[in-house]
Amino acid sequence: MNPVVVLVPDERGMREFDGSALIRPVVYDVGGRIPAAGLDAQVLVAHGLDPARAGEIFEQLPKLRMVQLFSSGSDEWEAVVPDGVRLSNADRAHGGIVAEWVVAQLLTHYRKLEAYRDLQRERRWEALSSSTLSGKRALVFGAGDISENLRRRLEPFETVVTSVGRTARGTVLDIPRALARLAEFDIVVLAVPLNASTRGMVDAAFLAAMRDGAVLVNVGRGPLVDTDALVAELQARRLYALLDVTDPEPLPPGHRLWNAPGAVVTPHIAGTTEGTLDRCWAAVVRKVTEYARERIEEA
Repeated sequence: MNPVVVLVPDERGMREFDGSALIRPVVYDVGGRIPAAGLDAQVLVAHGLDPARAGEIFEQLPKLRMVQLFSSGSDEWEAVVPDGVRLSNADRAHGGIVAEWVVAQLLTHYRKLEAYRDLQRERRWEALSSSTLSGKRALVFGAGDISENLRRRLEPFETVVTSVGRTARGTVLDIPRALARLAEFDIVVLAVPLNASTRGMVDAAFLAAMRDGAVLVNVGRGPLVDTDALVAELQARRLYALLDVTDPEPLPPGHRLWNAPGAVVTPHIAGTTEGTLDRCWAAVVRKVTEYARERIEEA
């Protein structure tokens, strides 16, 4: 069988697949031009490609069978990718790093590390009463890569972690059971994809069911949360929120969420560190190679 033609966005993609007997990489222009050598491509690596313009490229690729992303989330692409074409995310590339951000933010929150930085700037030697992750109960909506990495990082701190999936299995709760038990948890983490069933899932009723002083952590997508309902709870000083994603995003300079009591906002960077590109390419090579092997076995 001939090698699978894979469209890559740059010369690094050529190097990543260099020497593979299964794959023939071809560089394409993410602005829209497909070279003649790539018109038979079965796989397109979509890094740097605007989903809104992807249709122009898909029309040039009659043999396309797989679109490979660099991101863990795929919501922007689900309505764009043609029927019958596999949409593949960069699984195992971001989970550990995103989980690290969650732990860092939770430690900062419970140990009041930011308050101590303020005291240092004021040159004040003053002890504050703080809390600990030990004994806290965390409910994680999502039972995938982020959730598993978060469990491995939180359990050594003696935090009790419960995951939530679409269906109950083993220790994983389904969503109705999780919603019925919200008041039991000190920490609620959102690490689910954005789709029709999850958009706005954290509404006023959801937030009202959380226990006083609980922490909402969002590393999924901003529209998972009703922002107005969250701001109302924060202004009542009943909950805390650690947010790497917001709705709207980017968050406008005058938005109430910036200065809401108990809110910490970062600009969608939980999965971005030095080495991110290397991790993404490792995931891309693994997923595309798996696809090429499948095609050979089917031939």
